[in-house]
Amino acid sequence: MELRNFGRLGQISALTLGGGGIGGVWGTTDRREAVATVHAALDAGITMLDLAPGYGIDFESERVAGEALRTARKDVLITSKVGLPDDDERDFAQRIRRSLTASLGRLGRDHLDLFVLHSQIRAATPARETIGWNEYHEAAAEFVRLRDEGLIRAWGITAIGHPDSVIAALGDTPRPDAAQVVVNALDLQADWYFPGVGPRSDDIVRAANAGQVQVMGIRAVAAGALTSTIDRTTEPGAPVAADFARAEPFRKLAAEWGTSPATLAHRYALSVPGVSTVVLGVKNRAELDECLAAEAAGPLPASGVDAIAALRVAAR
Repeated sequence: MELRNFGRLGQISALTLGGGGIGGVWGTTDRREAVATVHAALDAGITMLDLAPGYGIDFESERVAGEALRTARKDVLITSKVGLPDDDERDFAQRIRRSLTASLGRLGRDHLDLFVLHSQIRAATPARETIGWNEYHEAAAEFVRLRDEGLIRAWGITAIGHPDSVIAALGDTPRPDAAQVVVNALDLQADWYFPGVGPRSDDIVRAANAGQVQVMGIRAVAAGALTSTIDRTTEPGAPVAADFARAEPFRKLAAEWGTSPATLAHRYALSVPGVSTVVLGVKNRAELDECLAAEAAGPLPASGVDAIAALRVAAR
């Protein structure tokens, strides 16, 4: 598998196995299959697992990884996250440290390679599961302390908050080592928390690159909207259903090219300049195999990128 530069952490694989799928966030799986999927990913050359306490019931993604790594190679890089969903309990340093300690216990590790703030940074108006600019700086200072202490090797942000605030953070001091940015063919982000404000993913990737912040591309299939079918139960009127309808031209293009929508979506994300790794939301080995085939097929030709760009403009 292709290796790409990831700054402080050296080189990592072009694909990262995400915790959402193996944690059951993106549809039903079971512990045995999830553990087998981790093993298959490592055997295929994937070098990073991107987990979070909130991925699955009872910290399932971290528990799956901890079980898998007891019988797998130990040199895999581990990412996990901490959520600070409100400003009411202001003891950010202790909340961050408690979360880190608990994650390390579930994983059987003495440090994380990357620790990510899993709360969105808002602009002036409060919104659910967000923190303000001053609060972000308090959290960032604690991440730096943890890095200096050797409990983490690098830290990052989930870069899907208000785009103005995200871009400011990517050029600010202390600067994160990595940012998780929505990167998909139609720039879909159904669960956007700031109505009326576009995700501006291209701008965020450029800002990260300018600040030498490594980009982890997330939501390559837009929570299922860029696949053949949404294979999990969704609530009536769920935003992903509207995105799925908007993506019909993308599915037609994939059919014309003789490939699956998910394969095309992953090849597109892997072709985006400035993206160090693409995080997979797969929940089983069959879905993993499709993504591995997409990576093996290589980047899309310029004509393919241009065709998708035209669909992207039409979908706005």
